[in-house]
Amino acid sequence: MADVYLYDAVRTPRGKARPDGGLAGLSPQELVRQQAAALAARCGDMAAIPDALLLGCVTQSGAQGGHIAMLAKLHAGLPDTMAAHSINNYCASGLSAIGQAVAKVASGEASCVLAGGVESMSGTPFLGDGAAFYVNDELPPRARFVPPVLAADRLANAEGITRAELDAVALASQQKAATTEADAALQQSRIAAGPLTGEECIRPQTSAESLAAASPAFGELQQQYAGALEGATFAPLHSIAHAPPICDGAGLALVGGADLGPHPRARVVAFAESGGDPAASLTAGFAAMDKVLARTGLTLADFDRIEFMEAFAVTIAKFLRDRDVDPARVNVSGGHLAKGHPMGASGAILTSTLLDALDACGGRCGLVVLTGAMGVGAAMVVERVT
Repeated sequence: MADVYLYDAVRTPRGKARPDGGLAGLSPQELVRQQAAALAARCGDMAAIPDALLLGCVTQSGAQGGHIAMLAKLHAGLPDTMAAHSINNYCASGLSAIGQAVAKVASGEASCVLAGGVESMSGTPFLGDGAAFYVNDELPPRARFVPPVLAADRLANAEGITRAELDAVALASQQKAATTEADAALQQSRIAAGPLTGEECIRPQTSAESLAAASPAFGELQQQYAGALEGATFAPLHSIAHAPPICDGAGLALVGGADLGPHPRARVVAFAESGGDPAASLTAGFAAMDKVLARTGLTLADFDRIEFMEAFAVTIAKFLRDRDVDPARVNVSGGHLAKGHPMGASGAILTSTLLDALDACGGRCGLVVLTGAMGVGAAMVVERVT
């Protein structure tokens, strides 16, 4: 297979998912248009001739329904001949889109692909598609939908992760995000959108004391989903502060082969997706990560920077506890617990964030890991081009 490169990857700041949020006045297709325009401005002619637009989006209804990738293509004035694909792989959608773009280029099916994701949760809320799956009690218990936050509490109990550990990672995420928000090197690929020029969800006032005082917020869901849990109960641990804020955002990468043009930012070394035990739910990202590590022969010590999705505090706490990894290299500008989770866009946003982090430290190897509900995971290894 031919080498595949990320020529650039851009992202919006993340806006609060409420009517007065910083991105709420922009349609999802407009968010994508602005990212495509930024790539065109930064990459020139390379970004003007894409073969396809692959766009992750989880809640494909309402403003995001009717084939959002096609709508974004038309709204952005991209070539009529360009294929468009709307992809829903839950929280990994944006990274799955980039992975599919990599496969297209590596196989020779395409020479240039725009890939990423978008989610406007202020206009199309979580579970807003009203899928029958979310409430179908006729499925076998193991196959029934379990909300991610309920899965997070269950996983924390099963893994013996304490509330103090959850507090520690939540505080670290907020502190790093607040400290680096004005660091131009770490934000070089973040593109202002509408009135929003910076991250809107960060809570810099967060303290160890405020986290310790926060009450668990999701225990009542156990009764509502008792059938899916097969009667199991466990201690509620996550508060609102231990969950990533719902938000709006978009990210887009330009993916191409070696002959697309000069100065790519990174070479894609490996990409993998994985399913997982739906009962464990949020662990499939670990499985995808292990796949790319096995394929490359790398260990976590080989990576200069890692973007590991903070899909609730339990996932990053488990990663830092169970794996031999230097915390100083992980989520150096804060993570989802501070900045928010625009579901279908998260993979593309973290890819862009990773490239900035590698450039800022002059590093070589980077890893991005996404994990989602019901056993969804994706991971990618990149090598910075110098």
